[in-house]
Amino acid sequence: PPQVQPFLPQWLAQPKLVQKRIKDNLVPIGDVPGIHPRLLKKLQMNGIESFFPVQAEVIPAILQSASNGYLVGQGGYRPKDICVSAPTGSGKTLSFVIPIVQVLLDRVVCHVRALVVLPTKELAQQVSKVFNIYTDGTGLKVVLITGQKSFAKEQEMLVQKKVTGYCSLADIIVATPGRLTDHISQTAGFSLTQLRFLIVDEADRMIDDMHQNCLNQIVKAAFQVENDSGSNMLFQRTKPGPITAASSCYPQIPLQKLLFSATLTQDPEKLQQLDLFQPRLFTSVYSEKKTFGVGTETEQDTKKYTLPEGLSQCYVPCDLNSKPLLLLYFMLKMKFTRVLCFTNSREASHRLFLLVQAFGGIAVAEFSSRLPPNERQRTMKEFEQGKIQLLISTDATARGIDVKGVNYVINYDAPQFIRTYIHRVGRTARAGKVGVAFSLVLRIQERRFLRMLKDAGIRDIKKHPVKGNSLKPLVQKYEEALCKLEKTVK
Repeated sequence: PPQVQPFLPQWLAQPKLVQKRIKDNLVPIGDVPGIHPRLLKKLQMNGIESFFPVQAEVIPAILQSASNGYLVGQGGYRPKDICVSAPTGSGKTLSFVIPIVQVLLDRVVCHVRALVVLPTKELAQQVSKVFNIYTDGTGLKVVLITGQKSFAKEQEMLVQKKVTGYCSLADIIVATPGRLTDHISQTAGFSLTQLRFLIVDEADRMIDDMHQNCLNQIVKAAFQVENDSGSNMLFQRTKPGPITAASSCYPQIPLQKLLFSATLTQDPEKLQQLDLFQPRLFTSVYSEKKTFGVGTETEQDTKKYTLPEGLSQCYVPCDLNSKPLLLLYFMLKMKFTRVLCFTNSREASHRLFLLVQAFGGIAVAEFSSRLPPNERQRTMKEFEQGKIQLLISTDATARGIDVKGVNYVINYDAPQFIRTYIHRVGRTARAGKVGVAFSLVLRIQERRFLRMLKDAGIRDIKKHPVKGNSLKPLVQKYEEALCKLEKTVK
């Protein structure tokens, strides 16, 4: 029977399309309307002369939604929520950092006005770094809350107790869900009642069941009534609704949600949970063939996901025993450099790392949640400097992370879900550069793997068989390495 198409709300069915070819569509930063001269200068100081297509579309949209200052929406209306679906490496971070810093430039009193929630510590660090660059010298305070410092220390960074009551030490908070919810429930004086922007980055991951609760708690905290002093009643928010005489006599800070992801769910029910207000969708995920017009037949191959343009994809059919040999072959015989290699678990990652190390001749490191954050950062740096040629990692650590100069992604374990595949291979070919992704696929997985890609509209993956003879010269030394490894493991 034909599949039942879920009814897509209009905003999902007719999004604002953003050019996906980055290089051909760069927009000089001076051509994007409404950016504060101070920020233009900062961008130039950071070597940014042009915006990527996503940035050129989204920055003005966010600025416009706060064109009357952040206390009221345009014409007294509440600003629309914004969703952005664009491939990995297409510049999503800057597209919310710039407008948020600009909107808050004139703020007088420090309150939490922008909150960015991200699924991992690394991502949070990466985003707070970008915020710090653009708030530097503005007096705006950015606080990173990821549980890397003690809870008490984070509390000191967030609020200060004065004779008159608590005051906020943060204008912009970048946080991971767990630690944030702890502060919402346990930190006295921590208030989100003045929150103007809620940014959910890697949104699909955050909509998943475990984090949904976190988002609900944020929104609940944002609409809480403060009762410590009468004056704050002025700012009590009402849930959005039509503007009435009563509601319009109090200035209301509207809460606007901005969602970003490379794999934004198209599932209306999931998006429903986010309770979005008249959302606008910006997407560069569309099929080239589809003609956008009235009465034209839309082809069936609407792509669900876009991959970076400079990416080539191959897969290698293999059996379990030849997997480690294939990796060694790519590194030593094919002389691959700057390789990011994914396994499906921490244990697999660690074991493969020890094996390659025992084999010798390859500058290798592992990157997993086993390691303390400072070590992960050091490893990352060495990889970017080219001191490490092979980085073996799990998905948890790699999601959304911007690793400079990855030439190859190797899926040592074939990913089980299309999203995992998209995020892994998206670590290379970033920002318009080229890169190659190799997936080692067991023969029993081959049909399912190709099916998964085909269903997602990915057809340009080439079969790349490697003959057994090519691996033979490695076998003896590999077996010695295995013995060595068994001994150390024992």
